[in-house]
Amino acid sequence: MERKRTKYPGVYERKSDIRKHGGKADVCYDISYKRDGKKIWEKVGWISEGYTAKVASDLRSNRLRNIRHGDELPKDKQKVPLFKDVAEKYLEWATNNKSSNGRDDQSRYRSHLGPAYGDTRLNEISSFDLERLKNNLLKEGLAPSSVKHCLVLVRQIFNKAILWGLYKGDNPIKGVKLPILQNQRERFLTHQEANTLLMELKGVSGQLHDMALISLHCGLRVGEICNLKGQDLDFDNGLINIANPKNKESRKAFMTNAVKEMLFNRKPDSPDEYVFKDTVHQGKIGRVSVAFARAVKRLGFNNGVTDRRQKVTFHTLRHTFSSWLALQGETILTIKELLGHKTLAMTVRYAHLMPDAKKQATLKLEKVFENVRQKL
Repeated sequence: MERKRTKYPGVYERKSDIRKHGGKADVCYDISYKRDGKKIWEKVGWISEGYTAKVASDLRSNRLRNIRHGDELPKDKQKVPLFKDVAEKYLEWATNNKSSNGRDDQSRYRSHLGPAYGDTRLNEISSFDLERLKNNLLKEGLAPSSVKHCLVLVRQIFNKAILWGLYKGDNPIKGVKLPILQNQRERFLTHQEANTLLMELKGVSGQLHDMALISLHCGLRVGEICNLKGQDLDFDNGLINIANPKNKESRKAFMTNAVKEMLFNRKPDSPDEYVFKDTVHQGKIGRVSVAFARAVKRLGFNNGVTDRRQKVTFHTLRHTFSSWLALQGETILTIKELLGHKTLAMTVRYAHLMPDAKKQATLKLEKVFENVRQKL
């Protein structure tokens, strides 16, 4: 189609040989202008789409105005990516860089974030939208900790999008108040309860019993236990190397005699083979928790307990390990190192279980005071 000038400067028209409008040949309008000495052609649209030579002329004037003031032209502007496209890149990164290969993030995105924002562009997700998501998830019965994890995942996806140059806007999570959690475990087992539980688990599954024994005697998380391989066991020094912990900082755990004997019997043939087969690396970590919960139910440990902080779960075993250490007078710093906590603040909640140390400190202060008073 040949371009012909119109009465408007820089506006041209092309008559179609195929398209018709109102019984006549449809007309398409183009505009032309220069930027940095280079001539630019831009299609505006057809009469059948509502465009006219006057509209094309106004649009050209806007383009010239943008060029004069250094603003971006529409052709220069890239579309803001969809949330699902950035999430896909983030989850790929998480698979290679996060503990458990980012499986938790994948599950949260698939269950909650993808359905809510997958087809939404990043600049269209506001703090208000995320507040609404938070409230909806809480109303659906999702635990506050799970809701917080979902919001943190949104924050991480946006942060990576900005870091990777995929998005130039702000992170909307800045305007969202994360749920306040009151979920720190308070209940820990007595030695008698622990023995009773281990006997019950042994009747259910030798593997479940052995996993519980490691958590109870060494303080490992269930994910850390499931990820143990033959190469992580140092029987000469009685050590367990925890290479992929939750906080990504490897640490050593010390085997008790019972744990050492059990792990020696479970030692895989290959250093790269898992100690506990058919667990987290095959997506079956949930079965461990379910089987454990059934055993606890049979023992009645949670009968009448409504406060989730007081309920016995698999994580209670790690909490019991820490509490027993505190009760026998170990320092907070020692407990911190054995648990693999990043900060001391995460461990100080065990300080109240050290009554003897506090009592001795108070009595020592009183003794010094009495000695001084007697000399007066």
